[in-house]
Amino acid sequence: MYFLNEIKEGLIIAFRAIRANKMRSVLTTLGIVIGIVSVTLMATAIEGVDRAFEKSASAFGSKVLYVQKFPWVQHDDWWKYRNRRDMKVEYVSTISRQATLVDAVAPSVLTFKDARFGSRTMLSAFVTGTTHQYQEASGTTIQDGRFISQEESDGGRPVCAIGANVAETLFPSIDPIGQTIKIGGFPYTVLAVFEKQGGMFGTFTSDNRIFVPINSFMNQFGSRRDVLISARVAAGVDIEEAKEELRGVMRKIRHLEPGEQDDFNINEQEMLTQIFGAITAVIAGIGFFITGLSLFVGGIGIMNIMYVSVTERTKEIGIRKAIGARRRTILFQFLVEAALICLIGGIIGLMIAYPLSLIADQILPTAMPISVVILSLFVSLFVGVISGFLPAYKASKLDPVDALRYE
Repeated sequence: MYFLNEIKEGLIIAFRAIRANKMRSVLTTLGIVIGIVSVTLMATAIEGVDRAFEKSASAFGSKVLYVQKFPWVQHDDWWKYRNRRDMKVEYVSTISRQATLVDAVAPSVLTFKDARFGSRTMLSAFVTGTTHQYQEASGTTIQDGRFISQEESDGGRPVCAIGANVAETLFPSIDPIGQTIKIGGFPYTVLAVFEKQGGMFGTFTSDNRIFVPINSFMNQFGSRRDVLISARVAAGVDIEEAKEELRGVMRKIRHLEPGEQDDFNINEQEMLTQIFGAITAVIAGIGFFITGLSLFVGGIGIMNIMYVSVTERTKEIGIRKAIGARRRTILFQFLVEAALICLIGGIIGLMIAYPLSLIADQILPTAMPISVVILSLFVSLFVGVISGFLPAYKASKLDPVDALRYE
């Protein structure tokens, strides 16, 4: 009960002191406001980018392995990978027979072609040739219609499935299912529209792609293409075990001797997650260091003003001590005042940062969950307590006799 009374009394005195020196309090708070705005915007940007990345990375499938010529992250000379033998569509049937830990395997080849429907055109759409197993192997989801069947895939029928962005561009007001579009001048009937994936890697997801049977692709757009093979890990199987088995199958297919290095790469979502985590950690470290400097400057300003406040109120401190106030009470009073000034600055900073984050969201994905708000308020309180401690300690140590004689 006594402690609660101390808090109440400290807050009342702090509010009176702030009201008595409005201009000084505003100028003192300004440094904290700038610091909290910086911290909040940095935190919202990192949170937003993290969420966008997670959404984007999920499009690659957490249980999908991608066998291809190039690694997603290159540490060696590019020419080392460029000179590797190309991947082939024929590998898919061998992998399907010999790999027991994957349950869906599909090849895909890529080119860029204009897609047209009536007067509407999508320039340089990503045209992907694949088989009927692509949907299962890639983990993508159909929003409307159905994917290419095995008969259509094997026969190279002129049918296709389109991504969400393709549907929005070519069919803004009508149902695309059953319509015929021209891809590179060749007619294809739309069977399905994929669910929108979005995110940071929209170019590489299904959103901007048109999927056609691989035999049709080879006949009409050329067969000399580098092939990517998607393999979905079977349910309940450890992805590392499946990866090692797939590596062994690929080494047999490529006729590699035991001592030879792999001339292919098996990529997975986790690679992107690790690289992105390392990059964001560096960016966050640099960003928070810079914003920390602004908070440090603001904290120094708070400390200086609190020293001035202690000097101005020396006689008041002496009177309070003379009538029985303890050192702890005096210490707590000035700590509350410093923390309150910073907390007000933190609240103002949040009020400024929120609309700024909405503006920034038009360029870079941002998010301000309650955790960011709590973090910002905690940082402002922490700065206030740290900055106000030395002045408060000085006030608590004053001798009441000397303080009463102070002019």
